[in-house]
Amino acid sequence: MSTVFDSLTNRRAIIDRRLLADRIAALAQTHGSNGTALREAIVGVLREAIAEGREEAARRLAARPTRGRETVSALAFLMDQVLRLLYDATVQYLYPSSNRSTGERVTLVAVGGYGRGEMAPHSDVDIGFITPWKPTGWTEQIIESMLYSLWDLGLKVGHSSRSVDETIRMAKADLTVRTALLEARYIWGDRPLYEEVAARFDADVMQGTARTFVAEKLAERDERHKRMGDSRYVVEPNVKEGKGGLRDLHTLFWIGKYVNRVHSVSELVDAGLLTRNELRQFQKAEDFLWAVRCHLHMITGRAEDRLTFDLQLELAARMHFLARSGRSAVERFMRYYFLNAKTVGDLTAVFLAHLDDIWAARGRRYIPSFFRRPRKLDGFILDRGRLSLPSDDFFQKDPVRLLEIFAVADRHGLAIHPTAMRAASRDAGLVDRRVRKDPRANAAFMDVLTSPRDPETVLRWMNEATVFGRFIPDFGRVVAQMQFDMYHHYTVDEHTIRAVGLLARIEKGELPEDHPLATVLMDKLLSRRALYVSVLLHDIAKGRGGDHSVLGAEVALKLCPRLGMTAAETETVAWLVRYHLLMSATAFKRDLSDYKTILDFIETVQSPERLRLLLILTVVDIRAVGPGVWNSWKRQLLGNLFEAAEEVLRLGHKQKGRGERVAAKQEAVQAALALPDTVFASLKKRLPESYWVAEPEDILEQNVRHIMAAGKASLAIAAEVYPQRGATLVTVYAADHPGLFYRIAGAIHLAGGSIIDARIHTMRDGMAIDNFLVQDPLGGRFDNPDQLDRIRRMIEDALANRHKLITKLEARPLPRTRAEAFQIVPNVLIDNKASNRFTVIEINARDRPALLFALANALFQSKVTVHSAHVATYGERAVDTFYVTDLLGGKIESKARLQTLERRLLEAAGASPEEMPDAERERVLA
Repeated sequence: MSTVFDSLTNRRAIIDRRLLADRIAALAQTHGSNGTALREAIVGVLREAIAEGREEAARRLAARPTRGRETVSALAFLMDQVLRLLYDATVQYLYPSSNRSTGERVTLVAVGGYGRGEMAPHSDVDIGFITPWKPTGWTEQIIESMLYSLWDLGLKVGHSSRSVDETIRMAKADLTVRTALLEARYIWGDRPLYEEVAARFDADVMQGTARTFVAEKLAERDERHKRMGDSRYVVEPNVKEGKGGLRDLHTLFWIGKYVNRVHSVSELVDAGLLTRNELRQFQKAEDFLWAVRCHLHMITGRAEDRLTFDLQLELAARMHFLARSGRSAVERFMRYYFLNAKTVGDLTAVFLAHLDDIWAARGRRYIPSFFRRPRKLDGFILDRGRLSLPSDDFFQKDPVRLLEIFAVADRHGLAIHPTAMRAASRDAGLVDRRVRKDPRANAAFMDVLTSPRDPETVLRWMNEATVFGRFIPDFGRVVAQMQFDMYHHYTVDEHTIRAVGLLARIEKGELPEDHPLATVLMDKLLSRRALYVSVLLHDIAKGRGGDHSVLGAEVALKLCPRLGMTAAETETVAWLVRYHLLMSATAFKRDLSDYKTILDFIETVQSPERLRLLLILTVVDIRAVGPGVWNSWKRQLLGNLFEAAEEVLRLGHKQKGRGERVAAKQEAVQAALALPDTVFASLKKRLPESYWVAEPEDILEQNVRHIMAAGKASLAIAAEVYPQRGATLVTVYAADHPGLFYRIAGAIHLAGGSIIDARIHTMRDGMAIDNFLVQDPLGGRFDNPDQLDRIRRMIEDALANRHKLITKLEARPLPRTRAEAFQIVPNVLIDNKASNRFTVIEINARDRPALLFALANALFQSKVTVHSAHVATYGERAVDTFYVTDLLGGKIESKARLQTLERRLLEAAGASPEEMPDAERERVLA
C-alpha cells in the first residue's frame, strides 16, 4: 500500500477491495467464457462501489466542511482500488495469458495530481500504461479493455500508453509530461517495470536539469497568473489555477521534489526549504483550498474551479460561516479564502528565498538578483542586491524599523530579501500604540505612501508582511475584505493599493491618453499629500454596516494628525473621503445640460482645488475597480462636469464657458462634415443647447449625418458599432410623441440587445433624436450584421405599431444572468428640487434584460413625458435616472400622482409585495 494514504482512516468504509474481488471472482464463474457479459457485470459492481465510496467521501467533507485533504485522499484511494480490481479482472478473467513473454508486461501508474494521492470529486483520472517496448497484441487488448471499462463507468480518463524509452524521451522534450511523471505513483501491474522507469527518469531526465526546471516552472506560473487576472484578490477567484490557489502550492512541491528528491511535503522541512511553522501554514492552506474545490465540484456536479458569486453564497452556508460584525456570511467566507490565498503567496516568497540561499552557498542561484554598491541604509544591509537584516532580532531591538525598511527600499529602489520579509511578518505584532505614535514611523509611512517612485509595489510588500494593517488598524480591518457585488473586481485592500499606484502613474505622466485631464491637473495641485492620503482612506470603512463615506471621514479626522498632517490637510482629506462618490454619481446619473445639476454640485464642492482633487480621486477610484470599468464615455462625462463646474467656480475667468464650449463643438462638427454655413445654421436652430452640451463630438457628427441623410422623412434608424465603448450606437430620428422612448427600448430588447445608456433629445421642430448604446444581455458585443439589421427592423415595426410589444416581450424568455445571485431591494427616489424644470426620478434595482423598457413603459402608463434618461450599471445594480414632466411640460407635484408613479415604477423594477410602500403611510415626496 502506498504511503500517501497512511493518514486515511477507516479505508474499508470507502471501499473494501477484498470483498469486491470475491464478488468479481463469483461473477467470472457464473458467466464463464462470455466475455462481454462478464465485463458488463464487472462494470456494474465497480459502478456501485464508486457511488458508495463517493458518498462516504461526501459524508466526511460534510462532517468537517473546511477540511478537504481527507476527502481528496479518500477519492484517490477509492480510484486506486477500482483500478486494481479492474486490472486484475481484465488480466485474470477477460484476457488471461498463461505463458507471457518478457515483452508482455504492463505497469499502471497514476500521474499528476492523482499521482500525489489527491483527487477532487470530478477531476480527471490521470493514468499511464507503460510497457517494456512496443505494445504486443495482448498488452493492447488489456489497455483497450480497461479504457473502455473506465469510460463505461462514466469516468473522465486522461491516459497515455508508452514504452519505457518513449516515456523518457517525452519527459525530456515536454515540461508538462515531465511534471506529470515527477509525481508518478505505482498503482498496479509489473512493479519491476515501474521501478525501471522511475530510475531512468531520475538518471536521464532529472539529473543536472534542476535549474532549467525551476526557471521553466516559475515562468509557467507567471504566465498562468496573468491569464487569471494577476492578483490573488480577484473577487471570483479560480481555486485551482488562480494566484494564491492550489496550483501555486503544487508548484512549490514540484520544485522541492525536483531539486531535493523529496517524496512528500513534510520532507521539505528536512531539505531546509520550509520551517516547521511554514509547513503547518502550507498544510492548513492546502486543506482549506481543497475543501473549497471539493464543495465546488459537488455543488455543480462538474469540474468547476471558479468561485463565482452564486457559488460563494452556497459555499458560505455549506462551510458554516455566519454573519458577524457588520459582515455577511459570504463576505466572512471570502475574507477567510483570501487570507489563505495570501498565506500561499507568503510561502512562495519564503520558499524561493530558502532555495536561493541553499544554492547561493554552492556558488549558484536560481533566483536572479542585482548587485549594488552598499550605501547609507539606516542600519540595514545588502544581501546579493536585496535589502536584508544585520541580525535576526533587528526589528525587535527597534520596532520602528518595521516601517523604515520599506521606506529605505523605496528610497533606493531595492527589493526586500524574503528572509527579511519573513522576519517582518513574524515581528509585525511589535507594531503597537507606541510605534503608531512615533514620528519616525509615521514619517517613514508617509514617505512610502507619497513616493514619486513606486508606492504601489512597496505598499503591497508592507501589506503582505501584515505591517500595513498593524500600523493602520483601520486598514487591517479591510485586508482581504471582499465586496459582494459584480462591480468590484478586487478586495478592498487590493483596490486601494491599486488606486494609489494609478495615482502615482498619472503623476509621472504615464497615462496621458487614458487620463489627459487628470494628468494636466496633477501639476496644478496644492494639496498633493492630502490627495494620496484620501486615496488610501476612501474605502477604509467598508464592511462596517453604515455609510462608508461618512464613517471613513471620521477615520480620516482621527488618523491624519497622527500621520503628521496639518489641520487644513486633515479637513481636506476628510471632505474628499466623505464625498468621494459625489462626482461619479453626478456625472453618470444626472443631466449635465441642466444648469441646476451643476449648481447643486458646486454647492458641495465650493473650491477649485477641491474640484481638482475630487476629479483625480474619482478617476483612480473608478479605474482601480477592475479591468474594463473605465472607458472613454466615463472620461467624457467626468470631463464635462469638471469643465462646467470650474466655469462657475472661476466666475467666468475660464478660457471656455458653456456657450463657448457649445460653439467650439458646433464649429468642430461643421468642419468635420464640411457643411455650408446656411445649412448648418438651419440645423443649429433645430437643436437645443442642452443637446450640444450632453453629447461628445463623435456622436454629434454621427447624429448630424443621420439627420441630414433623413431629409424630410418622419423616421430614420441607424445602428453602427461604437468601439470606444465596446457597444453599438443605435440612433433613432423620429417625430416625437408619447411612448416613443418605451417602444424603442422594447424593440431593442426584442432584437436581443441590452441598453447600457440612453440619451433622448427633443428638437425644437417636434422631432426627436435619441441615442442608445447597446450590448448583448451578458455584456458582450452586439455588432453582427444580422443583429444590426434585426434591431433596425424591430424598432421600425414597434414605432409603426405592427405588433403588440408587451405581449411579444412577455413571451420572450429572459436570459439567466450572473446578477441573479444578488438580492437587491428596488428603490425609487423622486426629487423635485434637483432641477428647475423637471421632476427627477432615480430607480435603483437589480440589473436585468428589459429593465429599461419596463420602467419606460411604467412612465408612459403614468402619462409623463421623458426628456432625458441616464442609465448607469454598477455590476449587478442598475441605477436609471429620468428627467420627466407632465404632458403639459410642468413638474409632477400632486402627492397622489407621485405615489401612483412610485408604485408603478417599483412594480416594473421587480419589487415584491412586501417591498412596496404602505399606501396609507405619510411620505415626503417633494
